[in-house]
Amino acid sequence: MMADEMQISESFEIERLKPFAVAVEIVHGVGIALGLSLFWTMEAVRDRVFRLLDRVNARPRTRPASAFPPGQPRKRPPRRAY
Repeated sequence: MMADEMQISESFEIERLKPFAVAVEIVHGVGIALGLSLFWTMEAVRDRVFRLLDRVNARPRTRPASAFPPGQPRKRPPRRAY
C-alpha cells in the first residue's frame, strides 16, 4: 500500500481546558521565558567579563595551582576490615 493511500482511522477530540488550567499554562510559559532570559543575560555578562579579562591580558594565577591544601594532611583513623 502506498503512503498517500493510507488513511488514519483514529479520530481525535480536542479537550477544552478550564480557565484555571489555561492560567497555569500561561504562568508556566512566562516562567520558562523568564528563566531563559535570565540564563541568556548571565551568559552575556560572563562573555563580556572574559573578553575584558582577555583584553587586559590578566592571567588566571601567578603561581601554579595545587589540588592539595597547604599544611599537614589530616590524621585519619585506620579503616576497619569487614
